[in-house]
Amino acid sequence: MKFSQMEYTRLDVNEIKSQMEDITSDFTSATDYNTARNLFVKMDKLNRHVATMGTLASIRHSIDTRDEFYDQEAKFWNSAEPEIQEYSDLWTKALTESKFRKELADEFGEVIFTNAELELKSFSPEIIPYLQQENDLVLEYNKLIASSNVEFEGKTYTISQMGPFKTCADDERRLAAWKAEGEWYKNNQAKLDEIYDKLVHLRDKMGKTLGYKDFTQLGYYRMTRNCYTKEDVEKFRSAVCKYLVPVADKIYRRQADRLGKTYPMSFADNALMFRSGNAKPQGTADDIVEAAKKFYSELSPQTAEFFKTMLDGELMDLIATDGKEGGGYCTGIYDYDVPFIFANFNGTRDDVETVTHEAGHAFADWYNRKRVPMNTIWPSLEACEVHSMSMEFFAWKAAADFFGDDERKFYYSHLAGSLTFIPYGTMVDHFQHIVYEKPDMTPAERHGVWKELLGKYMPWMKLDGEIPFYSEGEGWQRQSHIYAVPFYYIDYCLAQTVALEFWSMMQRDYDNAFKHYMAYTEQGGSDTFTNILKKAGLESPFDENCLKTVCSDASNWLDSFNLGGIS
Repeated sequence: MKFSQMEYTRLDVNEIKSQMEDITSDFTSATDYNTARNLFVKMDKLNRHVATMGTLASIRHSIDTRDEFYDQEAKFWNSAEPEIQEYSDLWTKALTESKFRKELADEFGEVIFTNAELELKSFSPEIIPYLQQENDLVLEYNKLIASSNVEFEGKTYTISQMGPFKTCADDERRLAAWKAEGEWYKNNQAKLDEIYDKLVHLRDKMGKTLGYKDFTQLGYYRMTRNCYTKEDVEKFRSAVCKYLVPVADKIYRRQADRLGKTYPMSFADNALMFRSGNAKPQGTADDIVEAAKKFYSELSPQTAEFFKTMLDGELMDLIATDGKEGGGYCTGIYDYDVPFIFANFNGTRDDVETVTHEAGHAFADWYNRKRVPMNTIWPSLEACEVHSMSMEFFAWKAAADFFGDDERKFYYSHLAGSLTFIPYGTMVDHFQHIVYEKPDMTPAERHGVWKELLGKYMPWMKLDGEIPFYSEGEGWQRQSHIYAVPFYYIDYCLAQTVALEFWSMMQRDYDNAFKHYMAYTEQGGSDTFTNILKKAGLESPFDENCLKTVCSDASNWLDSFNLGGIS
């Protein structure tokens, strides 16, 4: 079935709550495992249907935030989901207390109980009004970004559409684009500050209502951190500063030399990898999709079938358009056993990296689509990001089809960008820890924290006021995860470290690396992140030696890569 043919119906919240209550009651009183198991599967089917309706509304709203019908449906789900969660919480409690827990764990995996216990720690009916307010504030942020109208060269563009200008090879034009984008954020800064300030205080209140010191512990539970702690993340951040920041610093010093610039460079100059211009995909968006089709068709029988499903079902919306929500994502539509990819193609290298990244998520979702319960289709989020970030590297095999004459530019810039991303992503995480430990900071104090962290994690950025929004420590406001999914961003950094492990394997034996990738992917969400890694023969990013090794391998590769003929 095509995406456009999937029928959306607003659900009756009271009816859903009643069904969940009945299933929970019957499950609690079940006298034999077969009866309990059937009710477990019945609840999963109901959860899939509820998730499907919420997801259809969310996708269609993000495609066009100006659509009045789906705008109202987005608001409906913002209110409905916390109400439904109360009854989901009762089910979860009954599940963890079931006399058939051992039998369920033997058949469906112990991780469902590990995660259920975290879920119970992250919710209480008392915080339903706070969750509803949180959803509304995130929606307000997303709509503000989607409605962006940046004035540039006599025309108006959305934030997503500004991408090509911000990487233009012409220095003056590129700088002007960064200033124009920054000016839009500056003009909307009061609203951005207001939304985030409300979110921080609201989340702090939720944490304290549930008995925690602040939001941080609650945030970790909400992110299903089921195999590592805040202290583990702190050790990872230290390893990033020790091993990765020096490598990234060297990359940018060489970039300054290529561009004829003085180090450290401005935000605008750091965005240009080569004087002759950054790697660009050849052809149109359709050409990128066709190259992706060829790549997935040749990679394996499973990826071939997967991508055919995506094309036949029109399960991708890729072009940046007016009114469209920013960013990109993949989600599952579980009544139909298919994923969906949302993106904002704008003619830059990011288009290829986005379609391969999100297709990594989508393939993992599709491959595990029959798993029961639904929440074992995906592992926890840092584990999910391994699927996507690693797939970007496997797609190097198709670089010539995606980039044509810019193939070598792409190889260098993608690996370099993967390395330099981790300090940025780690900084995003560090910033959020500070914010939620000190929720009463003023907006100006938060900007000051970001600027200070820039000096620690990204010393190659010149903070001279040339582009005020960025150089004055306000650039975090363009990172939607900070508003919408607190503490998410370290997941990308952990996953990027594992993806670099795969990249190292590929340099020795591509087919063997893909076997390890499939060994990782085929586990779905059946275990914790670190256990999934171990079963697939991979090192944990929390092992300092892991980051040390991949930094060394990648740095040596960049040092020896032939950039002859590329200016």
